[in-house]
Amino acid sequence: MSSSDILEMKNITKRFGSMLANDEVSIHVREGEILALLGENGAGKSTLMNILYGLYKPTSGTIYWKGKPVVIDSPIKAIRMGIGMVHQHFMLIPALKTWENVVLGLGDEQKHILHPEIAKEKILKIAADYKLQINPDARINTLSVGLQQQVEILKVLYRGSSLLILDEPTGVLTPPEKEKLFGTLKSLAQSGLSVIFISHKLDEVMEISDRVSVLCRGKNVATVDTKDMTKERLARLMVGRDVVFTVEKNAVQQSGETILDIEDLCVNGERLASTLQSISMRIRSGEIYGVAGVDGNGQSELMESIAGLRKVCKGCIRIDGKDVTNATPAQVIDCRTAFIPEDRKQVGTVKSFGIEKNMILRDIDNPSHTRYGLIDYKKLRDEADKVIEEYDIRFLERESPVGLLSGGNLQKVILSRELRSNPRLLLAMHPTRGLDVGAIEFIHKKLLEARGRGAAILLISSELEEIMSLSDRVVVICNGKISRELAASDVTIENIGMLMGGENAVCGEESHA
Repeated sequence: MSSSDILEMKNITKRFGSMLANDEVSIHVREGEILALLGENGAGKSTLMNILYGLYKPTSGTIYWKGKPVVIDSPIKAIRMGIGMVHQHFMLIPALKTWENVVLGLGDEQKHILHPEIAKEKILKIAADYKLQINPDARINTLSVGLQQQVEILKVLYRGSSLLILDEPTGVLTPPEKEKLFGTLKSLAQSGLSVIFISHKLDEVMEISDRVSVLCRGKNVATVDTKDMTKERLARLMVGRDVVFTVEKNAVQQSGETILDIEDLCVNGERLASTLQSISMRIRSGEIYGVAGVDGNGQSELMESIAGLRKVCKGCIRIDGKDVTNATPAQVIDCRTAFIPEDRKQVGTVKSFGIEKNMILRDIDNPSHTRYGLIDYKKLRDEADKVIEEYDIRFLERESPVGLLSGGNLQKVILSRELRSNPRLLLAMHPTRGLDVGAIEFIHKKLLEARGRGAAILLISSELEEIMSLSDRVVVICNGKISRELAASDVTIENIGMLMGGENAVCGEESHA
């Protein structure tokens, strides 16, 4: 451990029963640097950070903090040592004010700064130092996602942390919010604070980090200076092969018939910003219709209303000319509709079932799955073996529940089940969220194959590059309304970013093809 290192994790091993999550992993973090942590889904990144933050105890290995060996057995101890973490899903209480969230959980030794005015004064000073747009009296439930993330970072700074861990921090941010975050992180590093940046987005890693540690199957395969690397070389380290970043697709068949026709759709949302207001769109066979936007602006409500999972208040939904407004999910499936949901574990699969049973959830009464009225498990297993090989689904044990699979492998189970039905309409929501570059490349390929077979695909994603590279037409959803429609050739990061921020949003007939 050099004199400039604030942290060293040396030969960290973590086992969960027979599963080896971390295999003698060693990383070190210098003062005032941004270290990116990369790896495939299931490579051990989260496990390693959970050990550092005191959520897991390592099976073996040593953590050195500021040159001294330490045992971190709880998040409270990590925080008191000066280690802070901003989780992918924010740990804020929506009904409380910003300053109340910031001071929540402070120990007895810090009671002298729990007085509201003292706390607000300190918050404003930190916010000014790092150009954070914080109002101490604002309630969390009134803030945008980007501002909520700033509150999470401010919580860490308020406690005087020396090391900040960020887990997939840009997944819910607009492009301008992402740039503000990066500006804040660079400012923090310049002031001497160290950052561990977990991300699967190689462009971001190249832009923000000083060094990169790459994990593969539980091992640290490389730690390199970012300036000496390219996206292609990092991807090769992650997945062990070359990855194709450019998406090649044939021109859309403009004469394709309308498969999904939505007119004047109004749906009550979980909150005002997600309530759909007079949404209209038409999607033809053989095209991908992309919907971009920041999470919570009506995307879930749109997908769920089409899939029969949410009540429609007004308007009409037709699939292949058939009115399916407020139809049941089974009736929607009967229209040859496939659904890749936002929530893989709660909606997309039954976590306690194995791969075979999850494969037949959408058509369990199909005679091809049965013999003498009972499920033919031998035939089902043979079919599953073919799917596992085709989709490269990786697991520890063949009979394990799918809830134990990594995010990428779980998504492949869902994708294989839905695409095997040869759908006329495919509803795909965040199909690659949180996945590594290898899994993303594979899923993009499968979506384009479905498009090539004539499926109409409604793609909802917060990943702008995904929307821009896959879609034939694009709209942006903001506060329950959709923007003017853009041809894929007219989409840029700048104009789509402005629309995501609420500029020039329209609804109704202007969105029609």
